[in-house]
Amino acid sequence: MVLVIGAGLAGTEAAWQIAQAGLPVRLVEMRPVRRSPAHHSAEFAELVCSNSFGALSSDRAAGLLQEELRQLGSLVIGTADGHAVPAGGALAVDRGRFSADLTRILETHPLIQVERAEQLQLPGPEEITVLATGPLTSDDLAEDLRRFTGRGDCHFFDAASPIVAGESIDLEVAFRASRYDKGDADYINCPMDREQYERFRQALLEAEQAELKDFEQESASFFEGCLPIEELARRGEETMRYGPLKPIGLWDPRWGDLHDRELRRAKRAHAVVQLRQEDRDGRLWNLVGFQTNLKWGEQKRVLRLIPGLENAEFVRFGVMHRNTFLESPQLLDPTLQFRQRPTLLAAGQITGTEGYAAAVAGGWLAGTNAARLAHGQSPIALPPTTMIGALTHFIAEAPSARFQPMPPNFGLMPELSVRVREKRARYGAYRDRALADLRPFCTQSELESQQQRRLQMA
Repeated sequence: MVLVIGAGLAGTEAAWQIAQAGLPVRLVEMRPVRRSPAHHSAEFAELVCSNSFGALSSDRAAGLLQEELRQLGSLVIGTADGHAVPAGGALAVDRGRFSADLTRILETHPLIQVERAEQLQLPGPEEITVLATGPLTSDDLAEDLRRFTGRGDCHFFDAASPIVAGESIDLEVAFRASRYDKGDADYINCPMDREQYERFRQALLEAEQAELKDFEQESASFFEGCLPIEELARRGEETMRYGPLKPIGLWDPRWGDLHDRELRRAKRAHAVVQLRQEDRDGRLWNLVGFQTNLKWGEQKRVLRLIPGLENAEFVRFGVMHRNTFLESPQLLDPTLQFRQRPTLLAAGQITGTEGYAAAVAGGWLAGTNAARLAHGQSPIALPPTTMIGALTHFIAEAPSARFQPMPPNFGLMPELSVRVREKRARYGAYRDRALADLRPFCTQSELESQQQRRLQMA
């Protein structure tokens, strides 16, 4: 039996891949016996910060990662596709239905034994184990992991955005549109003029923050891709307008003809706050890029300064939590095995990858290799010309002195043999090479899964 610790995105994918290889799995999840600082339910693969997996197009880094996982038979990405909600060019899901469906699938799988308990320490080397406890690893297990590795943990602070009830958004002020009118009008947009923007920024600067547990405020470090909105406000007067409040490409038809250049110059909003659909029915909406550590009362006061949200009903407030990750370049191989104990594999954000799809990718690889070890086969490492391979090679081989979490990006991949100047065409060439190099692993993975299922039936 293979042990998987943690039923987040990585653990869910790992458990599924191991079971599909015909092996029994013991999946240990501490919730609801012990709650984490950021989760709201006991469901598997709960999405904490956002409901978006990122860009859907395969000539974008996040989209390529999703497409690779589809071709590798990922349960999590397949389930995400089945629970997608409108989000312009992104893959966003109804996170309640998504997590509930994955929980049901794993709990009813004949080869998966779910144990709701806190894992206090690592098992011995005789037990093949996937460690997928994520950045919110419980204190006892994190301490045992520190003893095992002989290294102190790395950490940063991450935050989640608030969610509001759709019926409380004033659509006389806000408007529906996607940036540059790409796809359907999937976002609700709240426009600000200069005065409203400056008043909002000042309120953010003056608002009271929640205390960071166990750490001094001034010592906190943040993942740059997920900065709290108040931190962006502190970084400069225009920072938010070049980030989540960017007004470019957003136009309310009520303002007049978009193609009238003079009108466009006069009417264009100074800043725009976007809200993305959270559930399938469009009753809940999250504020895009509005991760925050403000106290809940302050969130209500400050965010109601946004035009269209004056009477917003907050279904969930934003929260901040401490994320822990391993010094992976010192510890892991590109197969995600610990060098000092090859029967122990790590997966997900604890390895130092960033983003939902990256966590799923780690779960796929760790689960696949755990199954191969159990069957007496050699583990695999995917080529660095694939996005999954680029990420896993990076975390295993990056300079360790300043190792920080890394999201999927084309800069991790080897350069193309022929230079392509135009960016979109260049990313398309990266995609084509990645999917071609991934193809043998898709075939091999599927053939091995079929063989193991036949042996199990026999």
